[in-house]
Amino acid sequence: MSKSVEVNDSNFDQIVLQSKTPVMVDFWAVWCGPCRMVEPIVEELASEYEGKVTVARLNVDENMKTASQYGIMSIPTLLIFKGGAPVSNIIGFRPKAEFKRSLDAVL
Repeated sequence: MSKSVEVNDSNFDQIVLQSKTPVMVDFWAVWCGPCRMVEPIVEELASEYEGKVTVARLNVDENMKTASQYGIMSIPTLLIFKGGAPVSNIIGFRPKAEFKRSLDAVL
């Protein structure tokens, strides 16, 4: 069962920007091969950081307003938000350890 939360243009503010805990948002698309490679890592992180970090996924094709607002030019891009602002980003496929380092840095 998926532990990540699907976010979109209409609920992004409530789920991501108003969150009391850090939020890692995976900006992805169905047609993106590297995005499919990152997805299982993102789901593992959602389980491992449950209660400490919210892990969300946003389909850029269906939610262009939010993707544009944060200047998403390449996918996958993972932004980590804390206190309603992006504090870290990872672009492209990376090893799980790199995602963990970024998350641990904001905790």
